Amino acid sequence: MPSIFRIGVLSDTHMPRMAKKLPNELLKGLQSVDLIIHAGDWSNESVYEALQEIAPVEGVAGNADSEGIIERFGLSKLLLIEGHRLGIVHGHGTKGTTESRAINTFADQKVDCIIFGHSHIPVMKQIGDVLLFNPGSPTDKRRQSHFSYGIIELNNGVLNAQHVFYENKND
Repeated sequence: MPSIFRIGVLSDTHMPRMAKKLPNELLKGLQSVDLIIHAGDWSNESVYEALQEIAPVEGVAGNADSEGIIERFGLSKLLLIEGHRLGIVHGHGTKGTTESRAINTFADQKVDCIIFGHSHIPVMKQIGDVLLFNPGSPTDKRRQSHFSYGIIELNNGVLNAQHVFYENKND
C-alpha cells in the first residue's frame, strides 16, 4: 500500500440523462487514486465499468438506480481502509434531512467518515469525531455554482478530505 492512500469520491452521476460520458475534468482528477467510491444514483452500470478502468470501485445504490444496481451494491456499506472506517450511503428517504438520514444510517456503528450523496450539495463538516462528506455531483450541479467530486487522503492515521470544483462537464 502507498504511504498516502487516495480515494476519489463521487455521487449522483445520473448517466446518461445528465451526461453521455464522465467529464474529462473528473477523469483527469481520478487518475492518481487507489480507490473510487460512488455514493449512489449511478443510473447506469456503464458508470461502474468506466470507473473500474481507472481504479477499483466501491459504492452503494441510490433512489434513481435500478434493481440490478441495488442488488450489486446494496443501500449502505462500511469499509475499513487503512484503519479508517468509512460509511457509505446515498441518503435518500422520507424523514429528516439528507444529512440526518446519512448520520442515522451509521448511528450504531463506529465510523470516521460518512460519505453520502442525494442532495447534489457539496458538504464537508465535522460532527464530533465523524467527518460528514458529500462530494456533490460531477454531472448535475443543480443550483450549485460548480460541478464537483471529492478526494479523501488517508495518511498515517490522518484522514483529509477536499472538494474539487469545475465549471464545465463537457471539457
